[in-house]
Formats: sequence, C-alpha cells, structure tokens
Amino acid sequence: MAFPWYGITMSWSRVGSNISSGVDILVMVLYFLLVLGIGLWTILSSSRGTVEEFFLAGRNLAWWQIGASLFASNIGTSHFMGLAGTAATSGIAVGAFEWNAPFLLCVVGWIFSPIYIKAGVVTMPEYLRKRFGGYRIQFLLAIMYLFLYIFNNISVEICTGAIFMRMILGLDVYLTTIVLLTITGIYTITGGFATVVYTDTLHAGIMVLGSVLLMVFAFKEVGGYQELLKHYLNTKPSIIHEGNWTAKPECYLPRLDSFHIFRDPITGDFPWPGIIFGISITSLYYWCTNQIFVQRCLAGKNMSHVKVGCVLCGYLKLLPMFSIVMPGMISRILYPEEVACVVPSDCEKHCGTRASCSPIAYPVLVVELLPSGVRGLMLSALSASLMSSLTSIFNSASTLFTMDIYTQIRPMATEKELMVTGRFFVIILIVVTLFWVPIIETTHSEQLFEYTQAVLSSLVPPIAAIFLLAMFCKRVTEQGAFWGLTGGLLIGFLRMVSMFVFGPQSCSANNKCPLIICRMHYLYFAIFLFIVSLFTMLGISLFTDPIPDRHLLRLCWSLRNSQEERIDLDAEIQRKRSRPTFQAQPDIFKESQGCLWKVCIIFCGLEPKPDPKLAPEMATVEKMEHGATSDGTEHRDMWEGTKRSDPAESPCWRKVANTSGFLLILTTVLCHIFYY
Repeated sequence: MAFPWYGITMSWSRVGSNISSGVDILVMVLYFLLVLGIGLWTILSSSRGTVEEFFLAGRNLAWWQIGASLFASNIGTSHFMGLAGTAATSGIAVGAFEWNAPFLLCVVGWIFSPIYIKAGVVTMPEYLRKRFGGYRIQFLLAIMYLFLYIFNNISVEICTGAIFMRMILGLDVYLTTIVLLTITGIYTITGGFATVVYTDTLHAGIMVLGSVLLMVFAFKEVGGYQELLKHYLNTKPSIIHEGNWTAKPECYLPRLDSFHIFRDPITGDFPWPGIIFGISITSLYYWCTNQIFVQRCLAGKNMSHVKVGCVLCGYLKLLPMFSIVMPGMISRILYPEEVACVVPSDCEKHCGTRASCSPIAYPVLVVELLPSGVRGLMLSALSASLMSSLTSIFNSASTLFTMDIYTQIRPMATEKELMVTGRFFVIILIVVTLFWVPIIETTHSEQLFEYTQAVLSSLVPPIAAIFLLAMFCKRVTEQGAFWGLTGGLLIGFLRMVSMFVFGPQSCSANNKCPLIICRMHYLYFAIFLFIVSLFTMLGISLFTDPIPDRHLLRLCWSLRNSQEERIDLDAEIQRKRSRPTFQAQPDIFKESQGCLWKVCIIFCGLEPKPDPKLAPEMATVEKMEHGATSDGTEHRDMWEGTKRSDPAESPCWRKVANTSGFLLILTTVLCHIFYY
C-alpha cells in the first residue's frame, strides 16, 4: 500500500551533488543489462501466444517465484521513502502496515486463492461476474481498478522514483523516467507475465540485499539498537523559531510512544483500533482482491506452491521494520538538521519544500553511509523496486482492460487479437505515465500526502466489502452487491473531493476543515465506510430473491468442495462468445509474411509454442483436436481461465505449507507483542 512520503519538489539537488563514483554507475549499468538479459531469455524460452500463457505464465509458477514476485510487486520506491520518512517523525508504528501483511497473505493463500482457482477466472472482476451474474459489477470494478492503478499506484511510484533518482544522481526527471520505462516496457510488452515474474525474482533479491546492507551500516554508525532507543526521543533540530514564530513542540519532538505500535485511540497518530481493523480492511483489498497480487497466486502450479509462496512473502514482509523503518529513525539521529527540520525556510534550504524534509531520511543514508560500489548496489535495489512495481501494474492493468473491458466491446475477439490488445494497452499506460511527470513536478508535498491517503481510505473499503460477502455470504445478491458498492464509492468520492477542496493538514498551520471530513483519521474512515458498504449490501439483498445454490457451487466458501456441476449465471454470455471464430487458412497467411513480420511474431510470442512435454507429432494432433472443437471448447476455455483441474496437494507438502503458515502467524504475533 502507499504510505505518506510527503513528496518533494523537483528543485532539490543537494544529495545528488555527492555522487560521482564511476563504480556506482558501472554497478547500475551492469544491473540493468542483467535485467534485460533475463527478460530476453524469458522471452525466447517461454510461450506467450494464449491468454493463459501471456497473463498467467501458463499457470506454472513455483513457490519461490510466487513469493519473490509478491514481495517485489509490493515494495516500491514509495515504501523506501514513505516508511523511512514517516518513521523519522513518528517512530515504528508505520511498520504495522508491513506486519499486517503476513496475516492477509495467509488468508489469500488458504481461503481466497482456492476459490478463485476453482472458479476458473483470470481477473477479479470476472470472479464477481460469475458470483453475481451480469456485467455491471464486473465493468464498474474493472474501471475502479484501473483508476487506482493510474491515479494512485503509477503516480506514486513515478513521483517517488524520479525524485529519488534526482536527489541522489541529479538526473533529469524526464530522462530518468524514459530510461526506466523503456527498460520495463521492452520486456513487459513482449514477454508477458512470465517475464515480469522472473525479473521480479531478481529485483526481490537485490532489494533485500541492498536494504539489509544499509541497515547494517546504519546501526553500526549509530552504535547499535540500544543507542537508537537512547537517542531517538531526544533528537531535535537546533533551529525551531524564525522571527516571532516558534514551532510547537509536537512539530519537532518525537512522540513519547515512538517505540510502540499500538497508540492512543484519540490522540495517537496511528490509533490502535485503526491499526487492528483499519489496516486489515485496506490489506484485505490489497492482498486478497487486488489483481496485481492475486494474479501471482492464480499462476501457481498447485495450491501447495501458492501457499508456500504466500508464506515466503510473509516472512520477507517482516524485514522492512528493521531494514527500512528503523534506518529512517537512525537517519533522524545522524542528520537532525536536515531530516527533522521544522522552520519552513530552513526546510526549503535543505530539500526544496517548506513543509517537511523527512522523506530525505533514506536518500541521505544511501549517500552518506554507503561506500562506492555498495552505494551502486543500493541504487540498483531502488531502481529494482520501481521497475518491479511498474511492470506489475502494467501487466495487471492490461489483463483487466483486455479481459473485462475489451471483451465487452468486442465479444467475438480472437485470442490473438486479445494478445495484441494487451500489449497495446501497456504502451498506452507508458504514455500516460510520461504525461504524469510534469503534473507531479508541480504538485506540492502536502497535496501528495493527502492525495494518496484520500484515494486509499475512500475507494478501497467498498471493494473489500463486496469480495468478503461474495466469498462468505450466499445470501448477497447482484442488486445488493452493486448498489452497496456504488453507494460506498460515492461516499468515498465525496470525502476525497472535500479533502482536496479544504486542502492539506499540517502540524504548524490551523485548518478550518470540518471535523467529520479532515480531522477523522483515514483509518477510522476506512472502518466506517467498510461497515456502511457491508450493511448496505446485506440490507438490499434481503429484499431481493436469493441466488440458488446451483449457481454458486465452488464460488463460495461453504460450497467450495461441491462436486456437482455448476450452472453459471453468465452461461448465456459464454454461449454467445463460444461461437466459431474465424480460423482462415493460417498457412496461406504465413506464405505472404515477410522475414521482418515473422521475427516480430516470434519476439512478441504471438505464435504459440507446442508443449515441450509433447513430441512434435503429438503436439500437432493436440492442435488439430483443439481446432476441431471450434464450436465452443477452445474459445470457452479462453474466456473462463481455461478451467484447469487443480492438482491435488500431496500430504507431505500440505503439512509443510500448514506448518510454515502457522509459524509465520506465530512469529508475527510475537513481533506485535514485543513492540505493542
């Protein structure tokens, strides 16, 4: 999820002036070449000519690929800047966002993923179409996902990533953005989901290694964990007044509860009810219903690989508290004048913004503490976090547009047409991202903070509510789900617009924004909106006819093990889409294709490769058999996620997965108890 990084204007260049080592540049160049090499290898070695292969990597991901890709897709530059910057001013409570993830990762691995896989879906809106029937929920949710990806995820990552590179390297924002988008675009457009996952695995390793190395250098510089406990609460800037103006103590002194996660429900900046319930609601959307992360679970070899992959990501999510949050607090101790500045003119001198310089906590550590070579590795890790986030967003957004929106525009689209459409949509997203850069450059820091939090707390809870009820409450109907989702989103939009109108909040300035709009903590509002959406869906559903169980088999938790044949609510839609598609003499077209066209087809993977497990003759026979069923089977599989039969878990691997999940939950609970 996105965190308050408070953004920085593009005029800041102090840190960038310190980077001049050719070794660092060489390390970064070698890393980019390695990424391109892995991407090219995946492109040439994998088949990407079908919906399942391009969007789900052939449903053949191993547990280590799932876990690493989940982690890499989650950790972006906004995490490095946001977690460390917030920790510098507020302490360890922001780490609760990370430590909440293991619980929800177990939920998605053990509860949600089995249902999604048995439903045979490719996207999350497609699941709701099967669960409730009709188009309108599927279409509305697809639009909302794309809105969140473009106006929240992409803008946040590009903002923090470009700012980070400008701070440290002094690079032009456009140049940085174009280079990174070119690298990510090449293998995302041509390689599909398989390439994204393989490069994510590399990115995850580099991010963990780089952040752990910086953590070691930071703790060594401050004198160890006990010195952090001793000095953090007493660290403040030397300049706290300007003319007749003097900053309030709460604006420059660390909180007394800085080393506690659970804080006062009224006066706490992260109140404990919000930590327990508010974060869990947003995390329910983030890990269990977000296309970016669920897509990785849908692509697993079997449920054992999915579960162990979620556990691996859960263990990795325990690290940021120590590798990002606490180094941010150490940065305040080592560089209080810059990181903890409170006088507007002083902050503007250090980082170019008059509000706060806390976001520079992590960049300052990278520049000041790391030696040449290691600094280049850390910069590669930061680039990796940006690239992994962007590629994941691009691939998942193209999946949503292709399977949930374009198929409604062209119900009879062929599979190859969908492949081309998915690739072109990635190009469109890249162009949109480039247009975001000048807008972000002129955005003030306070607006960036409010922008991110308003979007998350206002739009996420209704989505979490509809999936929770769809999974666990058979009584919820399409009418109740649609109007509850629509009503919740309208309430959220009203609050979001109101917050933009009244402007951002700050420690030193008074604001006349009404209490119910701006002074209500965003985690509390998430709880409120979730409850309202939940009861609206239930209430309206009670006044409508229930959906018969024969339409819900293996779509709800209580009916997950049913062996009866399900009659889909969208069966009529599928029949219309299962008409024979035009398979016009491929050999004739092949003869008229030039060499350049053939190279393009092969590079983009539009020509499916035969299964390597089959002999060439068998592959030909299988292809003929599929072609003979053009009256419905092949095309129907394309729309329904190919309805693979999930291989049964072996008893041994089931025990390994369950034991690992239990140990993860136990470890996470103990961590919360230690820092309660």
